[in-house]
Amino acid sequence: MTDQNKPMPIPDGDSNVFWQGCKENKLLIQKCSDCSKHIFYPRILCPNCFSEKIEWVESTGKGKVYSYTIARRGGGPAFKDDVPYAVALIQLDEGVRMFSNIINADVEEVKCDMAVEVVFVDSGEFTLPKFQPAGILK
Repeated sequence: MTDQNKPMPIPDGDSNVFWQGCKENKLLIQKCSDCSKHIFYPRILCPNCFSEKIEWVESTGKGKVYSYTIARRGGGPAFKDDVPYAVALIQLDEGVRMFSNIINADVEEVKCDMAVEVVFVDSGEFTLPKFQPAGILK
């Protein structure tokens, strides 16, 4: 089964910049100009101080696994050929967290606090940010 059959993101006015950054292999997150805190997921107000002074910045793409699960049954027919796969909550070095997959690794070796780095995977019209163990070349 191809990625074309999998559900894909639906960009909106708040997330278009994020998805465009992924196409350019850049992991873009937001940063509040007033309180200097990083923000993810994209939104129009800072959730910390409610400022509207939000800017886009490029993340280092590095972080660690905050939590994860291993899917041993696909989350629908489109994912049945992918099992087992790891779905993880990644804490980026900037302090924000995002869900993604851990790829290029044995799922049995995924652990909390494992250092990871972003890798971009083309999937039809989207480029998806996924994570792999830090320091491997793929």
